[in-house]
Amino acid sequence: MTCPKCSYKKAEIMPTDACAFFYECENCKARLRPLEGDCCVYCSYGTVKCPPIQAGDKCC
Repeated sequence: MTCPKCSYKKAEIMPTDACAFFYECENCKARLRPLEGDCCVYCSYGTVKCPPIQAGDKCC
């Protein structure tokens, strides 16, 4: 995950059975939400899309 506010990067383990709609940056404490058109914060701020999108399915 890369915070768009402070550019802090942290490796996170993506859940495979649920979407993450919120994420708090460990560095600046910004509360991130998915960008318009994305289903979760991993799709918006991660280096790869979430597992359902990778599999070609609809997101949660």
